[in-house]
Amino acid sequence: MRRFILLMSMRLKFWYSMLCWLCLGVGSVSVSATPATGIAMRGEPKYSDGFEAFDYVNPDAPKGGVLRQAALSTFDTFNPFTVIGMAAPGVGLLYDTLMKPSLDEPFSLYGLIAERIDVAADRSRVTFFLNPAARFSDGTPITAADVVFSFEKLRDEGLPMYRAYYRDVVRVSAPDDRTVVFDLPADGGNRELPLILGELPVVPRHFWENRDWGATTLDKPIGSGPYVVESVEAGRSVVYRRNPNYWAADLNVNRGAYNFDVIRFDVYRDTTVAVEAFKAGLIDIRFENEAKKWAAALMSEPVQKGKIVARAFPHQMPAGMQGFVFNLRRPLFRDRRVREALAYAFDFDWVNRHLFHGAYRRTNSFFDNSFLAAEGLPSTRELALLDPWRDMLPPEVFGEAYRAPQPDSGDIRPALEKALALLGEAGWHVQDGVLRNAAGEAFRFEILIDAPSAGTWERVILPFTNRLKRLGIEAVVRAVDVIQYKTRLDQFDFDMIVAVWGQSLSPGNEQRYFWASAAAETAGSMNYAGFQHPAADALIEAIVRARTNEELVAAVRALDRVLLSYHIVIPQWHMPEHRYLYQAHIGVPATVPMKGADPMLWWDKRMEKAVQK
Repeated sequence: MRRFILLMSMRLKFWYSMLCWLCLGVGSVSVSATPATGIAMRGEPKYSDGFEAFDYVNPDAPKGGVLRQAALSTFDTFNPFTVIGMAAPGVGLLYDTLMKPSLDEPFSLYGLIAERIDVAADRSRVTFFLNPAARFSDGTPITAADVVFSFEKLRDEGLPMYRAYYRDVVRVSAPDDRTVVFDLPADGGNRELPLILGELPVVPRHFWENRDWGATTLDKPIGSGPYVVESVEAGRSVVYRRNPNYWAADLNVNRGAYNFDVIRFDVYRDTTVAVEAFKAGLIDIRFENEAKKWAAALMSEPVQKGKIVARAFPHQMPAGMQGFVFNLRRPLFRDRRVREALAYAFDFDWVNRHLFHGAYRRTNSFFDNSFLAAEGLPSTRELALLDPWRDMLPPEVFGEAYRAPQPDSGDIRPALEKALALLGEAGWHVQDGVLRNAAGEAFRFEILIDAPSAGTWERVILPFTNRLKRLGIEAVVRAVDVIQYKTRLDQFDFDMIVAVWGQSLSPGNEQRYFWASAAAETAGSMNYAGFQHPAADALIEAIVRARTNEELVAAVRALDRVLLSYHIVIPQWHMPEHRYLYQAHIGVPATVPMKGADPMLWWDKRMEKAVQK
């Protein structure tokens, strides 16, 4: 999980907002006879026109104060939308989207920059009507030309995920300053695309049109969001100040949000130092993803005395997949049997008991903790999707759903024997204690991690590498600085990494960015494994074009079976809650929405007293 948070802060600030949340899968996009202020992927939006505030916020939260947070990576740009550079922490505060998702619905959007949306009955067109009050941080009106510019920049020069998301858009036009029209495929097959476009981040054309979009820059940008950059020290700290002239401050979708006057991020090169800074009161909020540190925090004196609050916020999000990722571009890992064999050397039970206090669950699916995970034998609908590819798929795809191997911690030998048998089938045999192939080449590889995470991951990885030694395999851990780490990930220059793919209850276009064959060859994509298979490509398109809940579930489960059967990762663990530590002066809303806690809805309780005075 820590890897996921780090990657998001580095370059995918908007990725979660782009994911679709849908409790029962894809149904019908609600289409109104007239433009609507809200839209839901299934049925009707929860909140009607003119609602005062989302149910999970404190609409009376006081404004003011400073929120101090730690960042564990350096940065060199305020443009989070390209592969180039390391985006500043918190940069998402600078940019608004056309519409804003709620946190207590599967997938619904409400008016923000676009006050209304209209979806054609056949879904071949979606039209956004901009709020006439919408302004950039310099006071310039946000126009349809800015929206078109943003879309085209993201589609043509942005992160690979944007190209994956927007590739089905046929045309974009601006018939007037307040109207933006997206023409979509005539068959209306990409059913979530209207809502994906609703989460388009908007940047000012007049700021970017004469700048190099692909170059790093720490020039203070003109934004569309609630905060502006107050000060920045490259690679050390960045301070955002709430824009006193933010045009949308009183909109219902923002009521109770963005309560801190100042949000500050300080860069720490090591998690241990960041923890000590938090204990010393230099940091206000800490997301805790290490079970050992969480257990220690619960027993600490500041928590016991109420100076620090330790709280686990439950959520209803799918677990996704976190695991050791094989780079299939490397000849060493191209044989499926080799990848399957190495999974027997990872003893999750031992790691969970000895390192995590039994806090985690083993992950067995790319959609674990949800009804989308493959289970049992394939259903009739799944078989209909899989049968055309039967001759190209492993037989396991058509059997019982995959379960990650779990060695007996008391006796690892049976698991290692299975591993050696698989390796032998693949042409690898132990000679004088070293695993070698027919050419005499030793089995050696590198596990790449970033330096700030080294202390966290080495204690997990080293027991794994010790068991690999018993197979005659030499696996070394290499920690590099975050800039080098990001560059190597973008270029797929690694043997093995630890990575996370977050998932929603409405999988769709993002699966192209994760698993499609084209993404495997696209620098900066999240197809880290380099997985390429025509069956997976076909199943991804079946997911994107699913018209009913049943079609979606069948396609997702079928894709899950295919991905699992190729052993592109060694699954690790998950937990259905977010754990936060925060100083006692931080106020938190009473209601926790289905998508979990959001610190941008929190406030400084000391401001309550200031208001009373």
